[in-house]
Amino acid sequence: MNSIYICLTVFLFVLAIFDLMVGVSNDAVNFLNSAVGSKLASFKTIIIVASAGVFLGAATSNGMMEIARNGIVHPSFFSYREMMVIFVAVMVSDVLLLDIFNSLGMPTSTTVSMVFELMGGAFAISLMKTHADPSLNVGMLINSGKAISMIGAIFISVAIAFVTGLLIQYLSRLIFTFAYKDGLKWKIGIFGGLCATAIIYFMIIKGLGKSTLMPADVKSWIMDHQGVFLLATFGISTAVMQIVHMLKCNVFRFLVLMGTFALAMAFAGNDLVNFIGVPLAGFAATVDFAASGDLPDRFMMSSLDSPAKVPVYFLLAAGAIMVASLATSRKARNVIRTSVDLSRQDSGDELFGSSKVARVLVRKTSLLAGRISAVIPRSVHETLDRRFDSSKAEMEKGAAFDAVRATVNLVVASLLIALGTSLKLPLSTTYVTFMVAMGTSLADRAWGRESAVFRITGVMAVIGGWFITAGAAFLLCFCVAMLMFYTGNVGTIVAAVIALAVLISGNIKSRKKVVEEKSDMIFSEMMSSTDETRTLDLLSEHIRLSQIRFLDFTDYTYRQVTDGFMLEDLKMLNKAESAMRSMRTELKSTRRKEMMGLRRVKTAAALERNTWFHLSVNSCEEMLYSLRRVNDACQEHIDNNFVPLDAERRKEFAPLRDKLNSVFNQVKTIIEYGDYASLPAAHRACIEADKAFSICRHAEMSRIQTGMGNITTEYVYLNMIQESQQLVISLRHLLRAADHFATGLSSSNSSILLSSTE
Repeated sequence: MNSIYICLTVFLFVLAIFDLMVGVSNDAVNFLNSAVGSKLASFKTIIIVASAGVFLGAATSNGMMEIARNGIVHPSFFSYREMMVIFVAVMVSDVLLLDIFNSLGMPTSTTVSMVFELMGGAFAISLMKTHADPSLNVGMLINSGKAISMIGAIFISVAIAFVTGLLIQYLSRLIFTFAYKDGLKWKIGIFGGLCATAIIYFMIIKGLGKSTLMPADVKSWIMDHQGVFLLATFGISTAVMQIVHMLKCNVFRFLVLMGTFALAMAFAGNDLVNFIGVPLAGFAATVDFAASGDLPDRFMMSSLDSPAKVPVYFLLAAGAIMVASLATSRKARNVIRTSVDLSRQDSGDELFGSSKVARVLVRKTSLLAGRISAVIPRSVHETLDRRFDSSKAEMEKGAAFDAVRATVNLVVASLLIALGTSLKLPLSTTYVTFMVAMGTSLADRAWGRESAVFRITGVMAVIGGWFITAGAAFLLCFCVAMLMFYTGNVGTIVAAVIALAVLISGNIKSRKKVVEEKSDMIFSEMMSSTDETRTLDLLSEHIRLSQIRFLDFTDYTYRQVTDGFMLEDLKMLNKAESAMRSMRTELKSTRRKEMMGLRRVKTAAALERNTWFHLSVNSCEEMLYSLRRVNDACQEHIDNNFVPLDAERRKEFAPLRDKLNSVFNQVKTIIEYGDYASLPAAHRACIEADKAFSICRHAEMSRIQTGMGNITTEYVYLNMIQESQQLVISLRHLLRAADHFATGLSSSNSSILLSSTE
């Protein structure tokens, strides 16, 4: 047997291990967000329960492995070499795609990528085969019926998940209201019984029913007596839940942990094929080929048409890797991510901006809701408003939503995923859980006028990521498969080396990357704190960190813009423009967070600091606007290849720029270390820089009046001087505001700045 194929099989398993580790880390939020978001149990308890579910789901996911073997292609038409090209292209493309999407910070789905990568690779090889043999056609080679059903299932599951989550949550809220703890009585027993019955039926029967862990006679009896089994399960579950409630135990905590286990099990059972399905299919193909003694181009892979029989030790090893990754994942420990923030009951950190489509949707929906509301009797309105009065919400400290919604999220998502698994349809767990959470949050009226456009934009961004993932996966794997097919072993080795290099570099980057989530952690703690003094301290720290980051950015960008103009480097100016757009978005997000924190503090100290907070934010925005005005003029000048700045003016401007950079460093040091005793020195430096730019500005205006120089270049240069002077003024305002906010209104040092002339 050719040793290259043994190496490729080993390579597939190496990538499978990587996929398992990264996949479970990225997707942990799918089954952890409801439990963590509701704060009904400690994170350690949640991880233990989820790990048990993941391990059991992995151990019983054997039936899903057929998707990678014959779910997309008819393997009997493909030789061993062709199938290995497809399998290796899929795994290489998966690594490259994951790295690209992580670098861009865009959402992705392992299910979507796996399905469309298989389709892209199979389509590439099919084109080659049909070109060589006209008697063949693509429809014969690709299992189009199964592929379309899988794609349709992924599409439809998004809509079904959203609608199902919305309806069930709406009914649940009507029954329990937000003040659910006072009206449980007998309702909690029936609700808990229904949830437990649904989970047991789908997870035990549909999951374990196809595994060897359940005896054949037990399976047969249950399948023949499903009605009796469901009634008995419901009766026992209802009685148990009612007893648990009577014992003063939190039934919802039990249901949430049970749902977390079920969803983790469904995730592993459904998604394990995404991580190891292709490597296992490649391994099975290699074993069959080795036994045949035939040539790689002649041995046809009809053996892959048979059902997958994965050795249990492969499944157990995969489960162990997933559990270890889940327990040690940093991402899992910072689990409240997109879905939690977009579905939280109160206002939070809106991760997405507003879009025109979202604004139109909100406007049209509001008009439609107003018309519908006009024909509904007032008594019905009042009843519904009482049932959906979120001001009476009973949530754990720091929770994003209550136990009722968390339970519905988990139960509905786990049932939908388990149903897809039983039908051997690779649903996207990412989008099912996400859309269920969006549906339940909409039913709970969590999308208010202040947050609806942001959350709809977020939903569209995630769904848009689905389409981008699908298209990118198909095209990337198509190109990789084509390259490998035409270049043979050389191209295959090159593709494998590139994939390994991406893995290694990505790992190095992740280790070296400075964690920029400190301010987000401070924000989360600030929003969950009930101690106003502590909240104010956290707010001050958040503001301090954001101001330091902004000053670093402004100092660097100012030098970048001025260098770009004097060196006639358009690329440098374009980079500065892009960075300023990003900073503008960041400033808006930061201001929103800090205003929310400031609103949580009702003490006199917070009210006194309110003015200075807004002054500091306005100062930052003014500095950003000054940079943009300088950059716009410089960009236009350089892009049009106008006359460059002469050497005399460059020499004149260089010391002024250095002086301003020095002022930036002084102000940043004072804010970073709270060294407000150094305010007088910083004030004098600001005055000196202000005067220096003023003198230069008057000199340049005098030169312009003589008409000796190029008017276009002189205008850009004068604009640069004026905006630099405005930067100095804004810096003084920022320093004054930072001092007042940090030390209080009684600060004697700040009075120096207050009395200064502009």
